[in-house]
Amino acid sequence: MKWMVIAAFVVTPLASWSQNENSELKLKTTENRTIMEKQEKQKIKDLLGEYQKSLNTSDARLAQSLYTKDGMFMPTEAPSGIGAEGILKSYEFVFSQIQLNIEFYIEEIQVEGNMAFAITSSKGTTLIHATGDKIPEANRELFVFEKVNGDWKIARYMFNKTEPSK
Repeated sequence: MKWMVIAAFVVTPLASWSQNENSELKLKTTENRTIMEKQEKQKIKDLLGEYQKSLNTSDARLAQSLYTKDGMFMPTEAPSGIGAEGILKSYEFVFSQIQLNIEFYIEEIQVEGNMAFAITSSKGTTLIHATGDKIPEANRELFVFEKVNGDWKIARYMFNKTEPSK
């Protein structure tokens, strides 16, 4: 009986210490995961900033460089640009027709391993080259990202107007 009491005094603190160690480890792991997720989200925000720049400067090559090699650009009322060459041609065509002046508003970014998505909206103006008209521009967008060689790239991008065409 005496040995059982002694064992209880020895085992109880050890079990408590083990639980504290596990709790601290779980907390540290959660903190590290949160820090890493914030860093990845910031990288995606930076990528979206570069993408906005490519649109506002009509830089088709910059836009193309932000996509994966097998990426897909799916503009409203236009054929999809698929793969690096298709994406470049799509942006060259778009920029030959219009000049954008927009700003992105990030509503959500979710990261899961080497894949992520973002839901954004954008507002600004569009200058139509053929007529010289400047019209309001407002869209909602869905981006799917893939991490390639440590860098986030756009894998799929689709948008549509938030207000119907008149």
